[in-house]
Parts: sequence; structure tokens; C-alpha cells
Amino acid sequence: MAPEHGPQVLAIYQAGIDTGNATFATAAPTWPDFDRDHLPDHRFVALDPNGNVTGWIAASPASSLCVYTGVIEHSVYVDPNHSGKGVGTALLQALIDSTETAGVWTIETGIFPENHASLALHHAHGFRTVGTRERIGQHNGHWRDVVLIERRSNA
Repeated sequence: MAPEHGPQVLAIYQAGIDTGNATFATAAPTWPDFDRDHLPDHRFVALDPNGNVTGWIAASPASSLCVYTGVIEHSVYVDPNHSGKGVGTALLQALIDSTETAGVWTIETGIFPENHASLALHHAHGFRTVGTRERIGQHNGHWRDVVLIERRSNA
């Protein structure tokens, strides 16, 4: 993922936000904020043959505490016009490969229970459900649950 991908990455992020089942965020951040908040070694884009971004994945530290340096939290978003075409699978595998090489021992994320496609994608790649955080936050005036999932390194 490079700065020139920024506008397309943020447009795909906003499309996910607009579904109401992807994130608590209500608007995509600016590129400088996105860039600052995500680890440069663990973010990727999928490109079509014309070089257009069809999806992205990015990770952030799960905590600033040194004991959690091997734990990251990630997000994956696919352009709605490219869903069901293996984009999410390729991106998630790229993240898993990069984190295995870097010695990351846990990849985690929270997913709204209504986001069945994301839950299925993650479970197919070895993520397990840790539990459901009930009424963890309000989204558009309604309490939402979040399913906490993780993948532990085999290394």
C-alpha cells in the first residue's frame, strides 16, 4: 500500500462504513491519519489489471504496552464490486504471511455479528472466535455487539 493508493483505499473504506456493518467509524479518516495509524510492514492492496485498488488490509498495534508487541489488530475491506472474487482471501493471506515472517504471534479483530462474510473469511483462515463483547459501543444511536476473533501463529 503506497500513498498513491490512498484515495481509493479511503473510498473503499467509506463504502464499508456506509453498509453500517463494518465499523463503528462514521467517516473514513484522512490519508495522513490512516497512514500514521497503520503499520507500514503489514498493509497491502489488491489491484485489478488496470492498477485500480479492489481491496485493502492494514494492521495497527493492539496496545502500546511492550508485552503486546507481537499482537496486532487488523481491518480488511473489499470494493463491493469485487466481493466474492477472492480479494479478501488474498489480502488476509498476505497479512498472515507478513506477520508470520515478522514474529507476530496474534492477529485479532472485532467484527459485527451481522457481518457474516467477514466472519466466514476469517474462520476459513484459521481465526477462532474468542467471544462476543455485548453492547460494547453505540453505533448510530444503537448498542452493538462485536465478535472478537484471533489467529495465533503456529511458529
